[in-house]
Amino acid sequence: MSPLRIAFLGCGFITRVHSRHLRRLRSEIVASYASRSRDKAEAFCREFGGAGAYVDYAAAIEAPDIDAVVIAVPPRYHLMLTLAALAARKHVLVEKPAYLRLEDYDTVIAARDRAQRVVLVGENDHYKPLAVYLRRLVSTGALGDMVFAQFTSIVRRLKRADDWRNDEAMAGGDAFFEEGIHWLHLAASLGPTITEVHGFRPSVSPDGPDRRAKSMMVAFKYDNQAVGSLYYSREIPSLLRGIRLSKLYGRKSIITFESNGLFVLVRGTGWPRLMFPGFRDIRGYKAMYRDFVAAIRNGRPPEMSLERAVVDQRLMDEIYASVEQRVALAVGR
Repeated sequence: MSPLRIAFLGCGFITRVHSRHLRRLRSEIVASYASRSRDKAEAFCREFGGAGAYVDYAAAIEAPDIDAVVIAVPPRYHLMLTLAALAARKHVLVEKPAYLRLEDYDTVIAARDRAQRVVLVGENDHYKPLAVYLRRLVSTGALGDMVFAQFTSIVRRLKRADDWRNDEAMAGGDAFFEEGIHWLHLAASLGPTITEVHGFRPSVSPDGPDRRAKSMMVAFKYDNQAVGSLYYSREIPSLLRGIRLSKLYGRKSIITFESNGLFVLVRGTGWPRLMFPGFRDIRGYKAMYRDFVAAIRNGRPPEMSLERAVVDQRLMDEIYASVEQRVALAVGR
């Protein structure tokens, strides 16, 4: 089959990340680039050996030689560009967080079904070897009865004052909404279903150029009666500027894993087992794009469908609702 012809809408940091991973998929995917700046689109096209450059997003969406678009702009614009692409009968891969409100997903699902096109939410962490391996361990009973789940994503990684993520109207929310949703998805996608969730946000630091709320602790309960926590921060120093350890506790074993996917250690009866889930596609981008191509070719939903992303969005809404309720109670006292 001929390669899938995609156009990136937006030429920023995340498009560069995607493009680097797509270098190994050139026989399957041919990329073009669109930006509000012609010079930027052409520069990306040259740097990554693209097929073409477009002077704006509308030109790429309407181009007859483009099969699909990758929406890689701030979340504020995701809904508008998704609906425009589906109206032009293009398939869509939209970066996460995909949309700002739960009702936006309903709007896109209806548009997707009318257009009979594929929409994949760009949750690359769903596809990374670590996540695949953890799901396999849980499903095969390696833990025994799960008791606790503890996820840690802590690093000091501040944004500049002019970064669009400092503007909640652009990003859709604070740091946890904009990036922490990846870790929330990992916690929610291991097999058991999260049935109850609460968010606890510490005080927001007034210092420095990164003005966002940058930390959140989440407590949750699974349908198997296990309970868990997620510690997320982008303002606390971590070992080697990013090494983070998380654990799953069961009555049969304890699974310790480096949160980025470097290793998994299983300890229980017998000798500890140290495994390395995989380094070649450690962030899952190539597997994500292969799923996108296969879903289009075979006319099936992708693994990270809109319906799966709705589960994460509902949890996110419940987290922030619990934070706001706690603040309102404190003020009412």
